[in-house]
Amino acid sequence: MIKPSRISTLLLVVLLFSTTHLLSEELKPFTSDGCSSFPNGTVQHQSLWINCCIQHDFSYWKGGTREQRLKADNELEICVSKIGKPEIAKIMLYGVRVGGSPYIPTPYRWGYGWNYLRGYKKLSDNDLKEVKRQLNKTITILQEFDKNLK
Repeated sequence: MIKPSRISTLLLVVLLFSTTHLLSEELKPFTSDGCSSFPNGTVQHQSLWINCCIQHDFSYWKGGTREQRLKADNELEICVSKIGKPEIAKIMLYGVRVGGSPYIPTPYRWGYGWNYLRGYKKLSDNDLKEVKRQLNKTITILQEFDKNLK
C-alpha cells in the first residue's frame, strides 16, 4: 500500500511535469493571420490594411512589456489612419486593446509566439536571440519558397 504522503508527492511531480510546457521559454515560428477576426480591408480593396496587421502581429508574436504593447497598438492605429481610414483605425485600436491581453488564451494574444502565461515580460538578451533565430528561419523558408516559384 502506498502512503498518503507518497501519493501527494507523486501527484505534485506529475502536476509539475504536465505544466512545464506552459512555462517553457521556447518561441514558436512567426505566424500571422492578417487582421485576426477583423477584415483585412474593404469590400473594394480586400487587403487594404493587411500590411499594418502583419506588422502588428510581429509585435504581438514576440511580446514584451505593457508599454511595448501600447506602442504596437498605437502604431496599428496610425498605420490604418494613414491609409485614409481613421474611423476603422479607432475600431481596430479598441479591438486590440480589449482582445489582445496576454492573459486570454487566444492565438492572437500579446506574446503569442511564447507559451501561454508569459504575460508582460521584458525581452531578455536570450529572448532577443531567439526572436532573431526564428526570423532567420522564416526568411530562409521564404527564400526557398520564392526560389521554387521561379
